[in-house]
Amino acid sequence: MKLRSLATMLMLLASAGVAQAQLKYPPETRNAALRYWAAFAEMQDPPADKATQALLEKTASGEAAWDESKLGPIVDANAEAIETMQRATKLPECDWGLEYSLGPRASTVYVPRSRVLARLNTLEGMRQMAKGDSQAAVTAWLAGIRFSQDVARGGPLLFALVAKTTLLPNLNAITEGIRKGELNETQKQQVRAALKTLPEDGFDWGMTWGVESAGIDQFFQELREATNPGAVYEALMGKPAPKQGLPPTAQDIQAIRAYMLAVQAALREPPAKAKTLLDGLETKRHSLTEVEQELIPNPQKPKDIRNEIITARAELMRALAPQ
Repeated sequence: MKLRSLATMLMLLASAGVAQAQLKYPPETRNAALRYWAAFAEMQDPPADKATQALLEKTASGEAAWDESKLGPIVDANAEAIETMQRATKLPECDWGLEYSLGPRASTVYVPRSRVLARLNTLEGMRQMAKGDSQAAVTAWLAGIRFSQDVARGGPLLFALVAKTTLLPNLNAITEGIRKGELNETQKQQVRAALKTLPEDGFDWGMTWGVESAGIDQFFQELREATNPGAVYEALMGKPAPKQGLPPTAQDIQAIRAYMLAVQAALREPPAKAKTLLDGLETKRHSLTEVEQELIPNPQKPKDIRNEIITARAELMRALAPQ
């Protein structure tokens, strides 16, 4: 009887082992945006008082030293969100699922949350450096650099402007750490490898302007076809429509398209050449109607931001150079 019970038990264990061997997990996502959304959900609301908000900003930008007593609890409360974000930066793709067909009305709700999360991650790096863990600091800052690339990916100009505010603090923090002698050679190699994948001017500005152009073109078509274009304009912009330029004519739309394509072509050029081309387009920009000038971003802004990023990246490269 005992032998039969033992045999039965062995058969059950064997069948359980086979079932366990056949168990397969579904493939994990390759889309970092899905994990970023999870990180946003895990984030805690930042303190409302202006003094703490100012300290968060100044510390992240390197203007103030890390203050564990004031900022440590805030980072602790968001540890899960920061860890989720850092893991997400290791994924190969990022698709935010934007509804491009909605043009300027496509939701950008995640953009401000991206900025908050990026700042928390930068502060996490500063906290780790203050504790003497330079590897954890570098890991956080390199994740921040990758996150900035993902924030800008596939979006209009606004996305790149926010991505810039997430990129520069990380570049500057790493530069400062190297100058203070806080990074070892292995960590410097990690930084060099990350910089090889980072464009000199941070992002694909031509692509960003192309997405911007598509949304603006769609909106101008809507204004042209609307029975009350002034009301459509006011609903989107939140202010009364200009007295001239509505509805746009077919010639207006052709002029906008030509101008936007010229700007996009300029932004695809190296920064020095892009500056010359953009400066040459200023006369054309000022010749557009009031409505067009209200809706189209000033391309001088991305030009200036490109220069900021180029300068910060060059500073880091100089700090990494053998002494």
